Amino acid sequence: MLSNLLIKNYALIKQLEMTPDPGLNIITGETGAGKSIMLGAIGLLLGNRADAKSLFDSSEKCIIEGTFNLAGYDMAPNFEEENLDFSDDCIIRREISVSGKSRAFINDTPVNLETLRKISSQLLDIHSQHDSVMLGTNEFQLRAVDAFAGNADLLADYQLRFQQYKDAARALEHLRNEASRLRREFDFDQFLFQEINAASLVAGEQDSLEQELAILENAVEIRERLQTAYTYLDSPEGSVLELLKMAVNSLAQAARLVPTYNALHQRAQSALIELRDLTDEIDSANASVDLDQNRTEIVRERLDLIYLLLKKHQLTTIDELIKLEDTLQKKLNTVLNLDEDLAAAQRKAESTEKAMLESAKKLSNKRHKVTAQIESLLLERLIELGIPNASLSIRINEIPASSNGIDSVIFLFSGNKGVAPQELRQVASGGEFSRLMMVIKYILADKRKLPTIIFDEIDTGVSGEIAKKMAKMMHNMAEKHQIIAITHLHQIASSGNSHYFVYKDHSSEKTVSKIKKLSMNERIMEIAQMIGGHNPSESVLDNAREMIQKN
Repeated sequence: MLSNLLIKNYALIKQLEMTPDPGLNIITGETGAGKSIMLGAIGLLLGNRADAKSLFDSSEKCIIEGTFNLAGYDMAPNFEEENLDFSDDCIIRREISVSGKSRAFINDTPVNLETLRKISSQLLDIHSQHDSVMLGTNEFQLRAVDAFAGNADLLADYQLRFQQYKDAARALEHLRNEASRLRREFDFDQFLFQEINAASLVAGEQDSLEQELAILENAVEIRERLQTAYTYLDSPEGSVLELLKMAVNSLAQAARLVPTYNALHQRAQSALIELRDLTDEIDSANASVDLDQNRTEIVRERLDLIYLLLKKHQLTTIDELIKLEDTLQKKLNTVLNLDEDLAAAQRKAESTEKAMLESAKKLSNKRHKVTAQIESLLLERLIELGIPNASLSIRINEIPASSNGIDSVIFLFSGNKGVAPQELRQVASGGEFSRLMMVIKYILADKRKLPTIIFDEIDTGVSGEIAKKMAKMMHNMAEKHQIIAITHLHQIASSGNSHYFVYKDHSSEKTVSKIKKLSMNERIMEIAQMIGGHNPSESVLDNAREMIQKN
């Protein structure tokens, strides 16, 4: 249950704190005093959208904090599922910075809004006037049937299988479209592949061929230059090698006379060895220069083929051509294996669809089983709430599989004798909506483990004895759930275990909404004013006192 609520710097609230009773808590106040603002703040704990415009003081951050006592509610697994620490006292906090940025915390651990909604929706349920409008929608009616039937696990299983089927169906459709495209491109891709494949490309060969062609095309001149160099280095008629040998010998003689010159001799000797090696390499290079015209043509043709392929595919290197060849090969293999891949995708789509429909059928059967019981309970309570001629039936129609199953749930209602039931949204009045929503909440209360339920003027459109009976229902619900009821009816206000009053304080420069827990005498006066206006008579005060004592 909600054991403490703190609201700071939100809308008209500078700071507000309340500690609700475990049972039935009543909140009253004049229209516009700030009751809806409180609900807006609590809505932030449920993950509603935050806005910097809602700050009371734009220079300070807003804090909404709810402390929940979860002892006895077996909610530890829900926290473990979200990797959150669990304790019997859970603190949920929402902060809005002056820039409008929002942060959420559960037990001081930062969480995203999705996690916040998952946890807080299991702690708190707010019924607003908007929910009464939602009652007329088939989606709400379906959720009500599922809640009564306890279909949470069945629905989760179905939705998992539905998603698996949708994924498989999308994958099959994508593969079919891809197969159609690949088959259209197959002949052209095959031609491109064969053209590149026939070239038998080798990584790096372009550079090698270009170097070889440069030698072949200049072979005569290259041989002449190499031969000239060789002649200068090693010629019978006075070569560089011969002269260097003489220099080495002279330095050797000098080193024998003075050892200091031995280093010069060694360097000259090394130069002679290097020069002999260079001479041999020049001779080998000269011998390797080929004057074969046929080879020249072969290399030119090979390079022309490579250049043609590069230009055709707008590439710059052979490595890129080889990579393209590999890509085309894979595309062709994919087409050749399409039938097998399509068959496998088809089998997966069919198997997931079968599993999904089996799960949907289980869910549907459970829904059908509880409709008669729901109808009976609703009618019993509707009659109790002053609609003696009410008739209500729940129709379930089979529809194509959707995220909620294969069922469309429609509540058919009539509040008048002799009038055939029709869809709820077409025939129910505002008061009938309120009463029907009340009995739905009432019969669902024991089906859900929600610690706290908040009713925001669920008594709209009712009065007198009907209001008393609604109050009794709330009182019964409060035996197992903490109930917070915002009301304008004295019949309901007098039935609470504790009573809070919301009012506007105009004593400062800026109007502030405040809340206070009423003492017994204050409560009697508030109930009396709800009955007879601002100056209640003594008899009205006695009436208010008696109503509170009876409850």
